[in-house]
Amino acid sequence: MSDVDDDPFPPQQADLSKPSVARVYDYYLGGDANWAIDRAFGESVLDKYPLLRPIAINNRLFLHRAVRRLVSQGVHQFIDIGSGVPTMGNTHSVADEVEPGSRVVYVDHEPVAVAHSQVLLETDGDTDRHAVINADFRNPDKLWQRAIETGVLDLEEPIAVLLIAVLHVQQLGPEGTDISPQVMARYRELLPPGSFLAISQVTDDGVLPEMDEKLVGIKEMYDRSTSPVIWRSQEEIRSFFGDFEMLAPGMTWTSEWHPEDRSPNYTPDLDLAAPEEAAIWAGVGRKPLR
Repeated sequence: MSDVDDDPFPPQQADLSKPSVARVYDYYLGGDANWAIDRAFGESVLDKYPLLRPIAINNRLFLHRAVRRLVSQGVHQFIDIGSGVPTMGNTHSVADEVEPGSRVVYVDHEPVAVAHSQVLLETDGDTDRHAVINADFRNPDKLWQRAIETGVLDLEEPIAVLLIAVLHVQQLGPEGTDISPQVMARYRELLPPGSFLAISQVTDDGVLPEMDEKLVGIKEMYDRSTSPVIWRSQEEIRSFFGDFEMLAPGMTWTSEWHPEDRSPNYTPDLDLAAPEEAAIWAGVGRKPLR
C-alpha cells in the first residue's frame, strides 16, 4: 500500500439504487441530507430496533466530546475519515467553538456525502482551514497524500485522525478479506509523533444479554441492504491503537467517555438506561513522541 499511484480502490460512482450507510446515519441523527431510499431503510431498521437512534446519537456526542478534549490537549488539526454527511454538530464547528483557528479535512468515499460536505463548507466553513476529499479508507497512503495536498494540514504539528463509527463497516480488500488491522497499522505509522487517534465501533462484546439478538438482526439487515458490517470484540477494537497511550478513561462505552462534558446538543432524554446500551466501544489514544 506504499505506492500512492497504485489505487486498488478507485472512487465510487454515486449509487442511488440502494441505501447509503452515511446517509442512513444522517437520517438517524435527524439530518436532511438523505434520500427516500435511505429513509425507508432507516425507518425499517428503527421499527424493529428503535434503540439504534439513541445509539447513533450517543456516538455523535462522543465525537463532540473527543474533539473538544483533543483541542484542550493542544490539537488544532483533524482528519475526519468516513465523515459521511456532516450533521448534528460537525467536526469543524465543534472544534471552532473551542479553537477558532482549528483545521479539518473531511474524508469520505461516497460521492453524495462528499458533495454535501463541499456545499456545507462553502456556506459554513473557511476554505483556508477546512477541506473535503474523496478517498478510500482502505488506501491510507493515497488518502494521506490527498489530505496533505489540500494545504490545510501542517505535518510539523500533531494531527488527530477520527474514525468514528467507520470500522464496523467491513473494510474488504481485493481478495474479499477484512483488511482493517493492516490498514490501521499504516495509519499509525503515518501519524506524526504526539498525534492522536479516536475510534468508535459497534461491539457485541459485553452488551446486555437482551441486546445480542438485536445486534444480530441489525447486522443481517445491513448485510442485505447496504454494506456488510462486522461487530468486533472490545479487545479487537483496542488493538487498532497499537502502542498508543490511551487518554483517560481509556476504552469505554461512548456514553461513558467523559460524560461530564455535556455537548450543546445534549438533552436528558438521550441518556441510556445502562451504559452497555450504547453498544459502541470507543477511546482516544496518543502516539508516542519517539
